[in-house]
Amino acid sequence: MRDPANRVSPKAVRLWLIESSIAFVFFLGGSLLVSRWLDGSRWWWVPGWYADNSWLLPAAVVVLLLPFLVAEPFVRYAVHRWELSGDVVYARSGFLTREWVFVPVSRIQTVDKGQGWLERMLGLATLEIRTASHAGSSTIKGLDYGVAAGLAEQLAHRAEELRDDAT
Repeated sequence: MRDPANRVSPKAVRLWLIESSIAFVFFLGGSLLVSRWLDGSRWWWVPGWYADNSWLLPAAVVVLLLPFLVAEPFVRYAVHRWELSGDVVYARSGFLTREWVFVPVSRIQTVDKGQGWLERMLGLATLEIRTASHAGSSTIKGLDYGVAAGLAEQLAHRAEELRDDAT
C-alpha cells in the first residue's frame, strides 16, 4: 500500500514538541513531588535504599521519558500523511501503532475543522471527517489552517455533489 501524497505541516513538529514538553514537565514535577515526600521517610513500605536515594525516581523519569518525548514528534511527522484522491480521503497516522483510514467521500456526513489554543498560536488546525460509521471516520491533525479550511470546503462540496447524484 503506497503512502498518502501529502504530509502535514512542518509546524506540527513544533506543536507536538510543545505538547511533549508539557507532558514531560508534569511527569518530572510529579516524580519530584513523590521523591520529596518519600525522602528520608522510614515507612515500612518504602525500601531503605530508596528512602536514602529518592533522587532516583526523577532521574529515571528523565532517562526513560526524555528521549521518547523528544523523538516522538519527529517520528509522528514522518508517519502522518493524508490525500484526497478521486472520491476517497486516505489518511495514515500513528506513533506506536499505525492506522490507515479510507473514507469514501459519498459517506461523509460532516467535516469539521478545529483549533486548540496551541494550534491557533502556530496557525494549525485539525480536520475531522465524520461518517455514520465510527470506523470510517478520520481525523487529520497538524494541517496548516488554510489547507484545513480549503480541504473541508472541498470535501463538503464533493460530498454534497455525490449525494445529489444518488437521488
